[in-house]
Amino acid sequence: MKPLLDEIRRNPLLWLLVFVPVLFGVARLRPGSHTLLFVLAVLAIVPLAALLSHATESVAAKTGDAAGGLLNATLGNLTELVIALTALRAGQVTLVKASIAGAIVTNTLFMLGASFLLGGLKFHVQEYNRVSARMQAGLLFLATVALLIPSAVASADAAAATPFTRSLSLGLAVLLIVAYGLGMLFSLRTHRELFASTAHGDEGEAPWPLGLALGTLAAVTVLVALASEVFVESVQQAAEDFGMTPAFVGFIVVALVGAAAEMASAFAGARKNRLDLSVGIALGSASQIALFVAPVLVLLSYLIGPAPMDLQLWPGAVVMMLIAALTAALVTNSGRSAWFVGVLVLTVYLIFALTLYLLPPRTP
Repeated sequence: MKPLLDEIRRNPLLWLLVFVPVLFGVARLRPGSHTLLFVLAVLAIVPLAALLSHATESVAAKTGDAAGGLLNATLGNLTELVIALTALRAGQVTLVKASIAGAIVTNTLFMLGASFLLGGLKFHVQEYNRVSARMQAGLLFLATVALLIPSAVASADAAAATPFTRSLSLGLAVLLIVAYGLGMLFSLRTHRELFASTAHGDEGEAPWPLGLALGTLAAVTVLVALASEVFVESVQQAAEDFGMTPAFVGFIVVALVGAAAEMASAFAGARKNRLDLSVGIALGSASQIALFVAPVLVLLSYLIGPAPMDLQLWPGAVVMMLIAALTAALVTNSGRSAWFVGVLVLTVYLIFALTLYLLPPRTP
C-alpha cells in the first residue's frame, strides 16, 4: 500500500479522490440534484482514471505493452458494460445502442488521434507495431460490417424487419464473439511474436508490485463503474441545463466520460514514447466493444431485458463507425506517427461532434 499512498501524496490530481465519497453521499442524500451530481461525477472519475492509468502502466511493465493494452481495454470497458446493462434492464435500448456506437467512434478517433498528437508534440516521429494496429483495425472493420447488415436489411424490407433482424442479430452476435476469441488466440498465443512492442521508450518511475497494481485495477474499476452510473443517471437533465442536445450527450459526452480511465493510460503511454500501449488501448477497446460487449448485450437482453435487443442502429451511427474504422486502417498502415496525423484523426472526430451538436440524428 505504501507506493499507492506515496503516489496519492505526490500527485495533486489524485487529491480529487476526495470527491468520490462526496459523490456517493450526495447521490444518496440528494438524488434529484442532477446538475450537481453531474459535476461531482466528472470530478470523481478524473482522478480515478489517473490512478487506473498508473496501475495499468505497472502491469504493462510486467506483461508487455500488448497484454497491458488488452488488460486496460478490458477493465476500461467494464464501465461501458455496467452502464449498458443498467440501461438494458430498464428497457432503454436506444441509450444502449447510442453508448455502444459512441464508445466505438470515440475510442477509434478521439483516443487514437489525441495519443498521436500528444506523443508527437514531445517526439518528432514515433513508431509502433503496425501488425497489431492493422489487426485491430481489421477486427473493427469486420464488426462494422456486421452492424451495417441489420440496418441495411431493415431499410430494404421494413415489414419483415423485426423478427428477421432479431434472428440475424442473434446469429451475428455469436459470430462476432467467436471472431474476437480467435483474434485473441492469434495475437496472444499462436503468433504473439508478431505483436511485440516496437520500443518501450521512457519507462519513468519504478512500477508498482504486480499484486498492488492488479488490486488497484480491480478496485478502481468498480469505483469508476459506480461513479459512471451516477453520471449517466444525471447527465440528461444536466445536459438540458447546459444546453446540450440528447444526441450529443449520448454519442459524445457519455462516451468520453466512460472512456476516461482508458484515455488517461493511452495519453500517458504516448507521452512516454510507448505508442504500442496507446494504440493497443484505443483500437483494442473499440474492437472489444464492437466484437464482444455489443454481442454480449444482445445475448443478455434475452435474459434480463424486457425485450430482446438487435444490432440495428440508426444510419448516421453506422456511417460514423464505418468512417472511423477506415480512418484507423488508413493512419496505422505505416507504423509511424507524428503530431499532424493526430490532428487529422481528431478533425474527423470533431466533424462528427459538431454535426451531432447542431443536428441530432434520428433514432430508430
